[in-house]
Amino acid sequence: MSPLSAAPWTLYVDGSCLGNQNVDASTPASWGLVVVVGDSGLGKGSGELHHEEAGPVITTPGQDGFIGAEVGSNNTAELSGFAAALRWLLMEGGDEAATIRADSTYAGNLASGVWKAKANRELVAHVQALWAEVASLRPLSWSHVKAHRGHRWNERADHLAARHANGELPEPLTFWKPGQR
Repeated sequence: MSPLSAAPWTLYVDGSCLGNQNVDASTPASWGLVVVVGDSGLGKGSGELHHEEAGPVITTPGQDGFIGAEVGSNNTAELSGFAAALRWLLMEGGDEAATIRADSTYAGNLASGVWKAKANRELVAHVQALWAEVASLRPLSWSHVKAHRGHRWNERADHLAARHANGELPEPLTFWKPGQR
């Protein structure tokens, strides 16, 4: 895990869950993904936005997009964000280095295989398989960014995830300011 990104691609991921207590399969949770080019990894977020998206945590086996989440929670949303970032890297198809930045050490250490899953095992296995596939094609790392500290791209990923979980469209980047949910 490198604190600075020398990678051409920096992907910020975050998750959001409504309530996040007594969660079950029907608890709304979503992830946000922000892909940046030219991010130095320093300060409050440099580089330019290349792509952004958000999506739900799918908890119904057999439903399109199901990757193993049993409940909607912050943890399953964070892991689903990693899965989205890794799928984006596979679809991008290049071989340049990539760094995924997240405010969840839980998701980052599970995704990269540093920690062994005690919960969410099917979801973690899916994300780790994606990690291994991407890492076989390009240099891949992840690094931690502190949450809710005004980092532009982490805050943008949080905004996308929170808005999606609430069934709302995100503010356009031109009108959005870090810290605005």
